[in-house]
Amino acid sequence: MKSEARTLKPATELVVQPAQVIALNVQQKHRARQRWLRPLLQRLIPASCGVILLLFVWQLASMWSKGFPTPFATWQAAITLFADPFYNNGPNDQGIGWNVLASLQRVAVGFGLAALIGIPAGFLIGRFTFVARMFNPIIALLRPVSPLAWLPIGLLLFQRAEPASSWTIFICSIWPMVINTAEGVQRIPQDYLNVARVLRLNEWTVMRRILFPAVLPAVLTGMRLSMGIAWLVIVAAEMLTGGLGIGFWIWNEWNNLNVENILIAIVLIGVIGLLLEQALMLLARRFSWDK
Repeated sequence: MKSEARTLKPATELVVQPAQVIALNVQQKHRARQRWLRPLLQRLIPASCGVILLLFVWQLASMWSKGFPTPFATWQAAITLFADPFYNNGPNDQGIGWNVLASLQRVAVGFGLAALIGIPAGFLIGRFTFVARMFNPIIALLRPVSPLAWLPIGLLLFQRAEPASSWTIFICSIWPMVINTAEGVQRIPQDYLNVARVLRLNEWTVMRRILFPAVLPAVLTGMRLSMGIAWLVIVAAEMLTGGLGIGFWIWNEWNNLNVENILIAIVLIGVIGLLLEQALMLLARRFSWDK
């Protein structure tokens, strides 16, 4: 009998063990689901509350102000507007898609030129004391100037509205890149430079192998700040210069009293600016050494 009992015990264990494994797997899946679901809800619920609050305030504003469109009327106008965003009925009648692309092109030109000049200038200012003492007063003098104050200078220099808008973007977006790059170079540990002296590296090698990798996160932060400023300024610049662009499109819709389209453009500008900033933030995290 004892031997039979001993033979039955493993059989009982074989029956219980699969149930325990299944229960364990269910618990693990539940915990894994909670690990990603809880942070998602912690982000979505406050964001949804914020959107609902915004729509509520918007609805109240439309009730109090005559002629201010409701969220539903703006949504209907957006459906009509984005049904064909790239139509072209002539120079002064083009879809919102072409206007957004024109603004992005101007931002890309001005921002690209600012990066080509501002980042190397920041390296030189942060690396050499003489260069820093020479340019710091100029930066301190010109950086607080309103970006739109540079627009008439651009119109005078280029005699055309198109280069003047890119010039305004360039002059307002160069300062964050210069300042952040210079501060990043100045914060590099002195031990790095001492090793370069021991190895007798030339200045170009020091820039390429030591300074640039160490300063890259600061450079990307400056670029992110510059992109936000550039996208902010282009709308105002295009309102003054006219032509194709989201800023001029908003002004033209105001002249036509299409307030719904103005609100749509405001939301679209915010979404594009958010996407540009998030893209640069992801790039900055990719090259961050503080992980």
